[in-house]
Amino acid sequence: MAYLKPDQPEKVYVPALRAAKESGEKLVCLTAYDYPTARIVDEAGVDIILVGDSMGNVIHGYGNTIPVTLEEILSATKAVKRGSSRALIVSDMPYGTFHTGDNKAVRNAMRLLKNGGAEAVKLEGGRNRVDLVKRLVDEEIPVMAHIGLTPQSVHKLGGYRVQGKTTVDANRLIEDAKMLEEAGAFAIVLELIPREVAETISKELTISTVGIGAGAACDIQVLVLHDLIGFTFGRQPRFVRQYANVSQVITDAITKWMDDVRSGDYPSEAESYGFPKEARKNVNA
Repeated sequence: MAYLKPDQPEKVYVPALRAAKESGEKLVCLTAYDYPTARIVDEAGVDIILVGDSMGNVIHGYGNTIPVTLEEILSATKAVKRGSSRALIVSDMPYGTFHTGDNKAVRNAMRLLKNGGAEAVKLEGGRNRVDLVKRLVDEEIPVMAHIGLTPQSVHKLGGYRVQGKTTVDANRLIEDAKMLEEAGAFAIVLELIPREVAETISKELTISTVGIGAGAACDIQVLVLHDLIGFTFGRQPRFVRQYANVSQVITDAITKWMDDVRSGDYPSEAESYGFPKEARKNVNA
């Protein structure tokens, strides 16, 4: 078990999100899927780590998040738990793990908390998930909801498109958010919706909104870490601001190492292990 040092910030728990919203403090959330990344993200001071099914895209190379399994999320959550001591750990419930009955969904969520070390789960959907959110909360499983663009519904939505662009759709999103709050969700991800709609939802809810492609009015901002640091391939969404180019850093390091190997510069004597002098006389030339 990881313990906080005396000079470390206080551990983030679910109630801290409500307190931050009430005080007007902005919080930050990033994804992580392994021990070293979680440790870096946690030590940097990120408030929430999302073990997202976005691993399907950036880790496993799937075309979308649908193939991600509970076992993949569970394994990643265990690693992230070992690498973090402060951030609130939220694990995604993959496609298919909460669609075939509330009892099965509860068991799957419990595995993420009991066996994985997650401190909350996230699941996609609006009013169609209200009863499930209530059931999970009744079982003392904190739930982060997710509306707007829900990547697990990519086939139904016809691609990754902005949601809530008409008055009817916008009002439906607002209603969904209120219903999920009433059901007991402690926060709601708003993905790829007009900033005006996100601002309305953020003002009307007492729980935190987590924005991704939803403007600056949300209480919390979340990004996929790989997008943030330039460790992805292909075109990025408009809302992604790239703060580094890790892909190029890695490429440069590999290229330099290969050059050193081919030129005989690596490894040097200092980077090698010599044979003990006292044993040399016993070695045949």
